[in-house]
Amino acid sequence: MKITNNLWLKDAYGRKLIRIVTMLVVLTLAVLAVPANAAVQVNDITDINLTVFVPCALGGAGEVVDLAGPLHTLITFTINGNNVSGKFHFQPQGITGTGETSGDKYQATGETQETFTSSLQNGHSTLTFVNNFKIIGQGSGNNFLVHENLHMTINADGTITVFHDNFSVDCK
Repeated sequence: MKITNNLWLKDAYGRKLIRIVTMLVVLTLAVLAVPANAAVQVNDITDINLTVFVPCALGGAGEVVDLAGPLHTLITFTINGNNVSGKFHFQPQGITGTGETSGDKYQATGETQETFTSSLQNGHSTLTFVNNFKIIGQGSGNNFLVHENLHMTINADGTITVFHDNFSVDCK
């Protein structure tokens, strides 16, 4: 089963939302950073609990999987002159779970990361987002795989000049 959908990001609301979120992240980092400082701001492992519906489980009937375990978070950014850049990186480190119906065991793997650059002078910015979210079950046919890569360039006047978003969900 393969599902693709990126229409919400192509409409005016989606573009505006992405632009606002990107600018808020950049401005937040600009306020919190020390000028000309390239540094790791966060390097942490936090225990999380996560509930995910795995549509390919139980022969395609699907089931809810309760997951728990450590998530590694790495956040870096640099302000150099009138430019800011950074990276967000998240990766499961042994997150495991159990299907609520079947009792089958699952493991969360993959990584999610985002990189950005922006001018503090004129607002020109770029954003790249990559997500590989995988819930791996026992046996074949019940592995839930989410993949997305997104890239966007925003000119100083706020016009999106480059935009692509490849999103897919697979059950294997």
